[in-house]
Amino acid sequence: MFLYQSYNDQQLVRLLRTGDQTAFEEIYKRYHGLLFSHACRRLSDQQEAGDLVQDLFMYLWTNREQLPVPLNLSSYLYASVRNRILNAYRNQKVRDTYLQSLQRFVNNGQNITDEAMRHKELIRLVEQEIAALPPKMRLIFEMSRKLEMSHPQIADELDISQHTVRTQVRSALRILRAKLGENIFLLFF
Repeated sequence: MFLYQSYNDQQLVRLLRTGDQTAFEEIYKRYHGLLFSHACRRLSDQQEAGDLVQDLFMYLWTNREQLPVPLNLSSYLYASVRNRILNAYRNQKVRDTYLQSLQRFVNNGQNITDEAMRHKELIRLVEQEIAALPPKMRLIFEMSRKLEMSHPQIADELDISQHTVRTQVRSALRILRAKLGENIFLLFF
């Protein structure tokens, strides 16, 4: 073990490439603390910094056979930590953007849904009150408002006077205003 402490980084990398676990442990001892403090300075979360450095060493061990022999190990490890930090920033930004987008959708979607439900309920209430009108009055009112027929057209169609049509429409509007309230009445009529 003491022998490994005297090896330089290139010798340790050669041994690491052959699967020498003790060489890996020596690299870990030399660089873990430095890389961790470097990552902590860049990230606000020590847990995330520790995970990031741990992932780097796991990557180093699993990909040891692909490491180039004349590798400048300290530069490689610092660059790897820097890249992992940049990836963490980018991933956090994507998560934040997604969460903001999701929150906007939820807020807007809830408003749209609530509005649609209220609108549907108001229409149902208006239709219910129109249906409660006396039959002849309801027919004249629906011809006037739904079919958009003029008073003379309704009078001709039903063979009644225009005065009767006008009176029936006014009476229907008065009844609906009383039953629905002024605000709802103004929304629909």
